Amino acid sequence: MITWNNLDTLASFKELEKVEQVNLVEAMTGESGAERVKNYSVPMAEGLTYNYAAKQVDDKILAALAKLADEAQLAEKFEALYNGEVINTGEKRLVLHHMTRGQLGEAVEADGVDKRAFYTEQQAKIADFANKVHAGEITNGAGEKFTTVVQIGIGGSDLGPRAMYLALENWAKKNVTFKMEAKFISNVDPDDAAGVLNSVDVAHSIFVLVSKSGTTLETLTNESFVKDALKNAGLDASKHMIAVTSETSPLAKSDDYLAAFFMDDYIGGRYSSTSAVGGAVLSLAFGPEVFAQFLDGAAAEDVLSKNKDVFKNPAMLDALIGVYERNVLGYPSTAVLPYSQALSRFPAHLQQLDMESNGKSVNRFGEPVDYSTGPVIFGEPGTNGQHSFYQLLHQGTDIVPLQFVGYKNSQMATDVVIQDSTSQQKLCANVAAQIVAFACGKSDENRNKNFEGGRPSSIIIGEQVNPGSLGALLAHFENKVMFQGFVWNVNSFDQEGVQLGKVLAKRVLAHETEGALKVFSDLLNI
Repeated sequence: MITWNNLDTLASFKELEKVEQVNLVEAMTGESGAERVKNYSVPMAEGLTYNYAAKQVDDKILAALAKLADEAQLAEKFEALYNGEVINTGEKRLVLHHMTRGQLGEAVEADGVDKRAFYTEQQAKIADFANKVHAGEITNGAGEKFTTVVQIGIGGSDLGPRAMYLALENWAKKNVTFKMEAKFISNVDPDDAAGVLNSVDVAHSIFVLVSKSGTTLETLTNESFVKDALKNAGLDASKHMIAVTSETSPLAKSDDYLAAFFMDDYIGGRYSSTSAVGGAVLSLAFGPEVFAQFLDGAAAEDVLSKNKDVFKNPAMLDALIGVYERNVLGYPSTAVLPYSQALSRFPAHLQQLDMESNGKSVNRFGEPVDYSTGPVIFGEPGTNGQHSFYQLLHQGTDIVPLQFVGYKNSQMATDVVIQDSTSQQKLCANVAAQIVAFACGKSDENRNKNFEGGRPSSIIIGEQVNPGSLGALLAHFENKVMFQGFVWNVNSFDQEGVQLGKVLAKRVLAHETEGALKVFSDLLNI
């Protein structure tokens, strides 16, 4: 029987708090450090590896974390989730994003349909549509092929798909699977839509409107912006637009779209990259076969996340170490640092994934919690970040745990040798050096040049950013966030915190304001 208890009521957590903390400088120096790098490692799917040698843990702490995983019933709660229990208590919904890439357990029926069959049916429809666009069977009003796809959405309808597109764009060009350039419009700021529209040939562009409800203010505003541009170009908007929405939304059966592909209430926006939300734009951009490889990578990582042995379950282990850093060591934030330009927008996606999921101060039952929950997430690709905010990471007053991601090979296989090493070797040398520098530091009598070390990090290492490894990486972080939500006893699948500002904005636009809101409205000339 599953029980949902707050972290601070668990006996294993109280034991964890009493375990002696690790001196990371000593642990990572010399042969001790070498042995840790060899031993503190867990295989992931698609050739990835999670290495936590430079984390502030040892065998005693890891044993205590394994006890915490058992008492918090992490494996059992994941099993309940993928078997269709109502895990999203705030909205009384199932949580089924895993089902978009594979069935991990029992068949799940909701709304009178088998949900795995529903998701695969939508994927098949998207694949058929994309293939017809690429073959010139679906064309613009003049019978000409589309060359660009533009996604209109915000939040999870933008951040994840945009990050995935940028991650695979160069890989697809190198591997001759690049079909169409993709652009994204998200911000209600008119300069966003205008800038994108000015950069594309609208006559040869197909627009993907993504809104589950069909009522998202920013998205519908940008749709109107696009329709106006198409009209001004003498084009029929209905010949240039498709919708990704729910079957019950006003967009579902509208004549304004060439086609509609469906999602449902059981997939949150920030978890929707493997649904039709990511499927339409990525299949149009790279072809359905590439999107299928992406799904396979995510599915393979999901299977690993079922393992009850925490030391064979990289997402669960990563999550537990993060809980230890947050709730025992008291670290308030985490930096995500991919040493790959392909992942330039991946940290932005993880910001939403993590902070919207676990940025909660009440538990699943609406009761206040007396401990910290989700950390602040930020990051940039290396080596750019080294010349930006690493100063604070190395010598600042706060210790910030670090999550590196690095690859042995580049995507484009175009490189130069300078001073006896390639650019890729220099990139990899930098990430290896940073891990050790953060952990071990450097003593210097000049306090300005002294590095105390003791700054924990982990690294996920892969061969190359490709569709499969990208899917596995995405699923790892989705499952990490889920497991942490289970430990903190929060609902990781609603996002009430985004609603209040929207409500007040509508009042401003209706001129129903008073007090400070009225004054700010006047200052902004609304």
